[in-house]
Parts: sequence; C-alpha cells; structure tokens
Amino acid sequence: MPKNEHDAPEWHTAMKALLPVVERGGPTMFARIGVLLALNRHHVVEFNPKGKEPHWGRRKLKKDQ
Repeated sequence: MPKNEHDAPEWHTAMKALLPVVERGGPTMFARIGVLLALNRHHVVEFNPKGKEPHWGRRKLKKDQ
C-alpha cells in the first residue's frame, strides 16, 4: 500500500478494528465496516432532492370511492 494511503486516518481506524478480531476473535462486523469505509473514503454521496417519483396511476380502494 502506498505511504500516503497507509497514513490515512480511515485505514488507521480499520486496522484498530481488525486487531481485536485477529488477536482475540472479536466481532468481525466492526472490522468489515472499517475496511469498507476506508476503501470507499473518496466516494461522495450525492443528495437527490427529487427523491422517489409518485405513481400517479394508482388504483383507488373501494372504501375511498
């Protein structure tokens, strides 16, 4: 791993979460989350204000007629 990536704080957190798994058989989910966050640290989640479009062709219920 390149030195600049090795020094990234996300990788330090992932390594700290991985050590209890290796040494004492700790929870693997925390290590998995740490590694996934470190791998995807440059991904920016974009907010979509439009959201889900409503389905305008929805049928009415009998009780609403």
